[in-house]
Amino acid sequence: MMVNCCGLLTAQKQPVPLKSIDVELEVRDYVATLVSTLKYENKEDKPIEAVFVFPLPGDAAVCHFSAKVGQKEIVAEVKEKQEAREEYDDALSSGQQAFLLEESDQSPDIFSMSVGSLPPGESASIRLEYVTELTVQADDGLRFCLPAVLNPRYQPQGSEGPSVQVTSVPASLVPYSLSFSARVSSPRPISKVESNSSLDPLQYLNAEQTQATVKLSAGHKFDRDVELLIYYKDAHQPTAVVEAGQASAAPGTLMGDPVVMVSLFPEFPPSVMSSVASSGEFVFLMDRSGSMGAHMNNIARNQTRISSARDTLLLLLKSLPMGCYFNIYSFGSHFEHIFPKSVEYSQQTMEEALKQVGVMEANLGGTEILRPLEHIYDQPCIPSQPRQLFVFTDGEVGNTKAVIDLVKKNSGSHRCFSFGIGEGASSALINGLAKEGGGYAQFITGTDRMQPKVMQSLRFALQPAVVDISITWDLPKDVSVTVLSPPITALFQGQRSLVYGQITRQSSEAAKGCVTVKYILAGHLTQNQLHFSLKPEEDTGLTVHRLGARTLIRSLEMEGREPRGNQEAGVKEKVVALSIQSGVSSCFTAFIAVNKGDGEPIQGPLVRRNVPLPGYGMIIQNYHSMPAQRMMSQGCSMPARIFMPRKRSMPARISSFALPKMLSKSKSKAKTPPKMPGKSHQKEALGMNLPLRSNDEVMDVAMFPDKGVEMADAIVKQPPCDPLLQLVSLQNASGFWMQDAALAAALGKTSKEVEKSKPAPVKSEVWATILALTWLHEFHTDAKDEWEILARKAVLWLQAQNAPNVTECVDAGNALLGCSVQKDALGL
Repeated sequence: MMVNCCGLLTAQKQPVPLKSIDVELEVRDYVATLVSTLKYENKEDKPIEAVFVFPLPGDAAVCHFSAKVGQKEIVAEVKEKQEAREEYDDALSSGQQAFLLEESDQSPDIFSMSVGSLPPGESASIRLEYVTELTVQADDGLRFCLPAVLNPRYQPQGSEGPSVQVTSVPASLVPYSLSFSARVSSPRPISKVESNSSLDPLQYLNAEQTQATVKLSAGHKFDRDVELLIYYKDAHQPTAVVEAGQASAAPGTLMGDPVVMVSLFPEFPPSVMSSVASSGEFVFLMDRSGSMGAHMNNIARNQTRISSARDTLLLLLKSLPMGCYFNIYSFGSHFEHIFPKSVEYSQQTMEEALKQVGVMEANLGGTEILRPLEHIYDQPCIPSQPRQLFVFTDGEVGNTKAVIDLVKKNSGSHRCFSFGIGEGASSALINGLAKEGGGYAQFITGTDRMQPKVMQSLRFALQPAVVDISITWDLPKDVSVTVLSPPITALFQGQRSLVYGQITRQSSEAAKGCVTVKYILAGHLTQNQLHFSLKPEEDTGLTVHRLGARTLIRSLEMEGREPRGNQEAGVKEKVVALSIQSGVSSCFTAFIAVNKGDGEPIQGPLVRRNVPLPGYGMIIQNYHSMPAQRMMSQGCSMPARIFMPRKRSMPARISSFALPKMLSKSKSKAKTPPKMPGKSHQKEALGMNLPLRSNDEVMDVAMFPDKGVEMADAIVKQPPCDPLLQLVSLQNASGFWMQDAALAAALGKTSKEVEKSKPAPVKSEVWATILALTWLHEFHTDAKDEWEILARKAVLWLQAQNAPNVTECVDAGNALLGCSVQKDALGL
């Protein structure tokens, strides 16, 4: 098994220089603070510089970076990025120790940490802290994800900026350990905490069960994203938290004034929730890049991402309402669409689409998502058919910001629902698509099934859109609020919306305020109010301030990317000033720490040294569906770098050779490994200067002395047909089932048995449909989220038939199938 982890290895398989990562998470209600301590040790005989590229949540506010060398702690400052880089270079050139942390220019969920001039035998402990919001799941759980996997990001031909470069090692050779503990506190009792990794039992800290701790079980390897799902009793009530300003900051500034965080949880009337739209243009955009051939998870390994996506498209197409329009796009290095333009949903168009969906494979090369999006937005919208865009991708793109900017530009004409598939999907991309597109984001990782999460988003899409959302504040005369958040563009039942505001007040008297959110839903004006105390809470660690600053920084960064003449420079100045004031990172700033002690300058040859991965460093290029101009000769070309190189003399740089992975479904033989180039290029071929492909373009053959030759699963065995999907595939577009041999087989009966049990005066389609509904309710209640919408369509069809003897049919169906489903349970 190969995973793209962010580890560093020496040629002797020694874990140098990163030894361990210790993570402490503190969750307060809906907000999390994470402190990560990374311990480095140099076992080499010369000074080194360790460069560590790693993922963070895309919406995290990085607010602290420090290094401890010996007994001395050096706390980093936030400075303009180029200024920080130059200070780092100058420090290394003069023999000083320096530490640099910077955000990628291309994507806010990738960071680079440089640990400079670590002398032989010396250790350094790096402390990194960030705060983030927890997202609400369909089952009311709060999701926290610690990203561990950073997949190579595909950089489209002709796109601007450097591409992402990732170091990869086999999971069994991850050279550092991970310890992870969490402390959870909330005004409401904590009912449970779940994870995709093995946890020790939850430990409650008080009788009320409002505080608890949990930690990963011993022996965990950092080989996949670590996910926590936290459940509170009586969860998700509207709340407002007012946090006191920083005592040392000037009044009137963001950090000096109190900041309020308002959590809104709109509750829609049941009559609206039960109604389903009978119109809409549904556009499905499916990733078919090479990396979609990977398994959904590294545990079960029973289904690939693309096969799960095919099953999901089947459910979606069966669940669409009659009268809507739809189309399916797929993309890799190029894109395809099933129909030239969106077509009306019917039995004929559904069958034609399913025929093409059934043969979709992960065989389109790279991950160029921008061009199909541009093509979709170029298509004129259909009158009275609101456009709903569903994007499925494993998130391995290098031009994240350009993609999100395009969605925002077209946000007035559609809603965008996004799905991140598999470990390492870019949270910045998936969350950004949904946020700017007024939709909802879902992540499918570990042993998650894709179908229930996608169907939940379809339910959101079928709900009437909430429009004309406005927020008003009712405050005392001497109090005003400056909203830090962008306008809310989407509200969904049971989903939280956060609003941050900077409070300016003339007096210190305690008072109350009120925030009102108004919106139009299904043609009716609705409003929700929340009354809250303006008395600031103390001892909150400035968490709310930093999240508010992060929100404003991201809005300004996006504003700076909009083509508005000379405004970009002014926006950058605002972002840099806000970033420095709040101590929160941005794309224009970096954390820099220099050890300016009185010790001797670090001696040693400041030369670049790249260290190969242990074992056999063989990369096999997979050029299928790859543009010819992207083919680069082995070992002779410099890869673009995610973080711009700085020209200077430097100590030995510890890196490792990369072996990205792609699972291929073709029966192709392993290609002969490339010959080593001449002496002038051996340095590049040994390490980070070798041309690096994304997962979409590379298939690996990794050879290790203890394992011989291991090939990625070249032929993925198809799992047996899922009985639920077998039945669903037989449903007609208008909602009914035909009484035929295929239906009988799906129900586990013979055609003769089905016909014999049918009440005499009943039409065969009515009988078949009642049998299918009975079977679903009896044998697949655990998967109701997946079939509920298509079952509702079947019920509507039955009601339209005004069929007699329905009760008799239900009784006969129960007898035939051995069930005990009540007529009312079927919705009839």
